[in-house]
Amino acid sequence: MELDKAMTGTLYGVGLGPGDPELITLKAARLIEGATTIAYPTLAGGDSFARAIAADLIGEGVREIRMDVPMTTAREPAQAAYDKGAAEIAKVLETGENVVTLCEGDPFFYGSFMYLNARLTNKFTVKVIPGVTSITACAAESGRPLVARNERLTVLPGPMDEATLRDRIAGAEAVAIMKVGRHLPKIRAVLDDLGLTGSATYVERATLPEQVVVPLSQAPEKAPYFSMILLTKGADPWL
Repeated sequence: MELDKAMTGTLYGVGLGPGDPELITLKAARLIEGATTIAYPTLAGGDSFARAIAADLIGEGVREIRMDVPMTTAREPAQAAYDKGAAEIAKVLETGENVVTLCEGDPFFYGSFMYLNARLTNKFTVKVIPGVTSITACAAESGRPLVARNERLTVLPGPMDEATLRDRIAGAEAVAIMKVGRHLPKIRAVLDDLGLTGSATYVERATLPEQVVVPLSQAPEKAPYFSMILLTKGADPWL
């Protein structure tokens, strides 16, 4: 029997921003405070960074749906985790109750919520609440504009293979390299070879108390997953 969306609950994908709870939007805060059921991903059964950001907004007695996503490069275990999470969320939505899903950053910018959206949007009403992205947060904390006038911003994932990374950076004007983590040595080597290290800024855990913002040449040997490199090739656009 096909469900009538008008009779079911709404699934909200709520962006929480990069980590500082004060960067949660008013709309996101209102939805979290009024939620009776929340859902969020965790890594391999550990604590949830998304829940930690929103912790002060979560009321007593709220039902919590945890999605334990294994820490592996294989796609199948993560897909299974989202299948399970989507099924649990669907059971709540079918009763007419809304579900608020917490998502670090922005739900549709490398956000885990997109996997739930793909599984549930055909059956239920889904609304996405955008959040402050890590890219804009890193730019703000580093004090450097990302782009100006007609410049283009290229966003690259750190796990990209070295040859492709080199080609994309070489043909770009301004670059944000995300998910640096264990790929830092490779990225450093590419930027050194292109003569761009002096134009690059390293940002780690932006907006959090342990934040690090330094020129790439001064970056630590090891980087966490929540780290980024910003690169501006041209002259300062504000001069």
